[in-house]
Amino acid sequence: MNVEDKSVEPAIAPVLGTRAETRTFGPMTPEMFVVYSGAAGDLNPMHYDRDFAQRAGYPSIFAQGMLSAALLSTFATDWLGPNNIRRFHVRFRDIVWPGDELTCSGEVTKTQRHADGTLVSISLSMMRQTGDTALQGEADFLVPQAY
Repeated sequence: MNVEDKSVEPAIAPVLGTRAETRTFGPMTPEMFVVYSGAAGDLNPMHYDRDFAQRAGYPSIFAQGMLSAALLSTFATDWLGPNNIRRFHVRFRDIVWPGDELTCSGEVTKTQRHADGTLVSISLSMMRQTGDTALQGEADFLVPQAY
């Protein structure tokens, strides 16, 4: 899966209520699930063997939860800088299926000044095209002071 680097180190920490520009990943494909399986060492056949997934009661294969989390973390670090992340936490809410388009959003929920920058807390969400929430999360970034 090719995820273009769109990261930018922010010059000034965002203020409370700032919203990131949304970003959509997908449509998700079985090939993405297979590539992620190999890269992550997650060889559970539910993610790449349709017959196996159907025998287990699922309508088809589905994405690894950590693949969705990786896309949401990419969104967050592209917004506030990969070198600035201090904490990342997600809650899995819905299964991601082949064909899903996943739209990520984020909002600043708290800021706190520190000697070496501003600790920025954000809420994160990943929505499927159906309107269902696939992931919810929070993260903290220490955004350095501008020089």
